[in-house]
Amino acid sequence: MNKRDDFILRKYPDHSGRLVILNGVMIMIITVLRTLLLYIFIIFAVRIMGKRTISELQTSELVVTLLISDIAAVPMQNTEQPMISGIIPILILVACEVFVSLFMLKNDKFRRVICGKPVIVINDGKIDQKAMTDLRMSTEDLFEELRQKDVFKLEDVAYAIIETNGKMSILKKPASDIVTAAQLGVQTKDNGMQAVIVSDGVIADSSMEFCELNRKWLKQTLIREKIQLKDIFIMTANRGRKYNIIKKADA
Repeated sequence: MNKRDDFILRKYPDHSGRLVILNGVMIMIITVLRTLLLYIFIIFAVRIMGKRTISELQTSELVVTLLISDIAAVPMQNTEQPMISGIIPILILVACEVFVSLFMLKNDKFRRVICGKPVIVINDGKIDQKAMTDLRMSTEDLFEELRQKDVFKLEDVAYAIIETNGKMSILKKPASDIVTAAQLGVQTKDNGMQAVIVSDGVIADSSMEFCELNRKWLKQTLIREKIQLKDIFIMTANRGRKYNIIKKADA
């Protein structure tokens, strides 16, 4: 308790309860503000490191992410600790990760030391048992990964590779692979990728620009379909101006 609080308690002893409540509210407000500031700062730091999901993180990126979460938790909970003591270590970690990532681009050997290298577990249709042992990968793990790639028969796989981020890439045998339009000699028109241009009644201008569409086309389309913008749950479209509209449940 500081001198000011002690003076107030001695002069106004009946205000002791109010002072405790006031101090508690102030601590709560400070904690909320510190948490919000650190939250914004961590988002900024992660954006610098790059866009990846947790399942795609390399070893160094995962280590930095875990360390940042631990470091940020301390100044959030301890209001007496200055925020700079949490911000500086996070900046150092982000700088190290950026430097390591850039160095890995230039040096393949260094990249292999940090991230490892892909491992072939199925080679020309045959399971490499030694590779699976080195990866400590069970047969259940192997078949689970295959099922997640929509492969339910082992004999359909020509090659299966465990990438450095832990994910599996597979190449099916020609007899089991999906036939493409090019193999059939069929010419298809490329209308571009489908994008969400309206989500819950809100227009996504960036998606509209990506699909080379504009609000005038959207307005004319909605008039033709006799539907209002606020009644749309999802509307997708592509550059060929093919669209699909899903109405809200209560529309």
